[in-house]
Amino acid sequence: MVATIKDVARKAGVSVATVSRAFNNAESVSEETLTLVQQVARDIRYFPNAAGRSLSMQKTDAIGLLLPDLFGEFFSEVIRGSDQVVQENHFHLLVSSSHSTREEIEAALKVMRARIDGLIVMSPHIDARALNENLPHTLPVVLLNCHVEDDLFDSVNIDNFGGAFQMVQHLLGHGRRRIAIIKGKEQNFDAAERLRGYRACIEHEHAERNSALELDGNFSEASGYDAVKKALDIHPRPTAIFASNDSMAIGALSALHEAGVRVPDEIALAGFDDIPVARYLSPALTSVHFGIDDLGALGVKTVFHAIREKNRHRKQRVMLPTTLTVRESCGCKQ
Repeated sequence: MVATIKDVARKAGVSVATVSRAFNNAESVSEETLTLVQQVARDIRYFPNAAGRSLSMQKTDAIGLLLPDLFGEFFSEVIRGSDQVVQENHFHLLVSSSHSTREEIEAALKVMRARIDGLIVMSPHIDARALNENLPHTLPVVLLNCHVEDDLFDSVNIDNFGGAFQMVQHLLGHGRRRIAIIKGKEQNFDAAERLRGYRACIEHEHAERNSALELDGNFSEASGYDAVKKALDIHPRPTAIFASNDSMAIGALSALHEAGVRVPDEIALAGFDDIPVARYLSPALTSVHFGIDDLGALGVKTVFHAIREKNRHRKQRVMLPTTLTVRESCGCKQ
């Protein structure tokens, strides 16, 4: 026989309302009563109905995390950082991916909105209209690396422009004047900002500007591999390659090894993100560093602040700074 809240109340010698408060609002009952109710519940194996508690309290103790994909070290690090802060606050993390279409994003928002107390969104295709039409205005929403011109949402972004500018400047400092870039996905905010940083530095330092040095990519290892195959057909060849993320840099490194091109002696190589595996490549990969797990953690901390403020606070835009992690692939000695 399944134990009920009435069974707990009877055995503890308190009212049903007191048992309900003990589970839903522990601060409203004495410590002695709380301990008694919890002990009786354990003894008779009573478990509060989570769905019922959510309806009565309008609270789910869950944070949603909507990512464009779940594959790869970058997204696993975002999830790891997010989950750590969520657990510290005794909440749960619900993770979903939206892939690439607006329809998929809207479907994911509709599924998650009734199950969460706050939402963190990372999507290159999100816009204010999709958020406003598919989410209640009272739900705290934090945008990660999204470009939404709307002050209704908190946002956390990486300094993509500054990081790319600094990396290209570093490669130029090694005497590499013909620097190619492997671009990211079309219509992706991170990719656009990193390309803008590359172009700005090339112009600022009066380095060689050539559209042939801007190679197509989509953030995957395979696209980095394919881009290098094309780069090696350019005459004269680039003396350095800046990949817009580390996954493409890994593919690029494989293609360079396969072609017998020595890195960094003949072509220097650098990436962006500084994923954990970057240090273990041969040669170890120079990359634009930021705490990927910190990005997830900061997103969760921001959404918890919004929850505490009942989403009535002044929305904030946070920029996560970047630094360079220099290793052997650019010509630096470790």
